[in-house]
Amino acid sequence: MKGNCFAIIISFILINGSSFAEPIMYVPTGNTNELLIIDLASDKIIGSIGELENAHGLAGNANSEYLIAGSMGLNKGKSNKPSSVNDDEHQAHHQSSKNSAKTSDQRSYISIIHPQHGHVMRRIEVDGISHHTAISPDGHYAAATHSQNGTVSIIDLQTFKVIKLIKTGQVPNYAGFTSDGHTLYISNAGSATLSNINTSSWEVEQQIKVGKGPEHFTISKNGKRIYILNVVEGTVSEVDIKTSKVTRNFNVGKSPHGLALSKNEQALFVANKASDNLIKIDLDHGSQQQLSLKHAPYHVEFIASVGKLYVSSRKQPLIWVIDPDNLQIKKELQLGKGVAHQMVVIN
Repeated sequence: MKGNCFAIIISFILINGSSFAEPIMYVPTGNTNELLIIDLASDKIIGSIGELENAHGLAGNANSEYLIAGSMGLNKGKSNKPSSVNDDEHQAHHQSSKNSAKTSDQRSYISIIHPQHGHVMRRIEVDGISHHTAISPDGHYAAATHSQNGTVSIIDLQTFKVIKLIKTGQVPNYAGFTSDGHTLYISNAGSATLSNINTSSWEVEQQIKVGKGPEHFTISKNGKRIYILNVVEGTVSEVDIKTSKVTRNFNVGKSPHGLALSKNEQALFVANKASDNLIKIDLDHGSQQQLSLKHAPYHVEFIASVGKLYVSSRKQPLIWVIDPDNLQIKKELQLGKGVAHQMVVIN
């Protein structure tokens, strides 16, 4: 009852306006089963949404009514109903999910979150644990990677059904749509490839060879380049989208994890868990700056509207707020518990 009351309060604040300035960032915190709500003007936690299931991946954009959270935990044969959904609605949805394409008996859920209403409104059963998620620019489709099964689920966000299950390669990790929405890219950590998927047919058109252990990547807004982390090699590959070739590689150290482009896309920020640092790469000259960050810097998000860089820790419940120009720490945002994973700003 206490949790429901809190969700109602958050819903009232978000719908009717609040004293907190936009933009708002949403951050899943893993096995705490929560999604934190952070006001980026003040860099303060202003609320949370519960009922998630060990969420790591999160996606959202300005054209989507929803946030999409994956689950790193398997469904153990029970139908997990959000408290906001009645039994009839949930049973009807759960029956329809059985008709979705399926390649394994391991299942998990994608949680559909309505941020303005402040709760999980629906769950969609998918093929195995879901690592990362992405939403198409028009807000119509979502993608979720299933690293254990080598597949990616495509979800129609109007019907809330899995419309396609795509085999991409070994250990699919990260997902991202181009800004025009015509292509979905998937990194395959076990195959050293980047899958190019046509979003009209949802077919893999090409497998681009990159470095060993490709995971997180970011796509330039002009749609010309992709920067992808090769975790095994400790490098970042620059991929020319037109030619599908690697044009440059940057050495960045041990266990790189998160990355983000600067506002003008002339700099790339890379977090290194094992090296305990954040690297800023000048993409014009190839030079690098470093900032020492203890406790394994993890996910990275640059927010242009506030001109700040957000870097989470893998070992501590905190997010560093950093000036992207001089790499000075502006604040350490303490989360209290959990680990901050895929950070998303939608407004």
